[in-house]
Amino acid sequence: MIVVTTNDLPGYRIQAVLGEVMGITVRSTNIGSGITASFRAIGGGEIPEYTKIVTQSRHDVMHRMVTDAEARGANAIVAMRFDTDAIGNFSEVCAYGTAVIVEPIPAGEPGATGQSAQITAQG
Repeated sequence: MIVVTTNDLPGYRIQAVLGEVMGITVRSTNIGSGITASFRAIGGGEIPEYTKIVTQSRHDVMHRMVTDAEARGANAIVAMRFDTDAIGNFSEVCAYGTAVIVEPIPAGEPGATGQSAQITAQG
C-alpha cells in the first residue's frame, strides 16, 4: 500500500477515488507512567512515556487506515494526515486520507517517472 501526504502520486494515474479512510485511537498512560511523566515534566525535556504512547498510537491508526483502504479495494492513500487532540487526560490520534486505485505510468508517457517505468517494465 502506497501512503502519501501529497494530493497526487508522481508516476501514477489515479483510476478511481474510493473515499475517505481513517483510523483512530484514544489512549491513556497507566498510573505508574503518568506519575513518572509528571515528575519528568518538572525538569523539562522529552517525556519518553508519552513519546512511546504517541508513537504506538500513530502506528496503530496507520494500520487501521490501511486496513480500511484495503477493504475498499484501494492500493494507495493520498492526502494522508494525522490529527491529534486531548480529551481530558486521554490522547486521541487519528490518521485519515483518501483511498484510491492507482496504476503506474509506463516509460515514454507524460508523467512517467523512473520508478513507474521500472514497475511497468517488470509487470
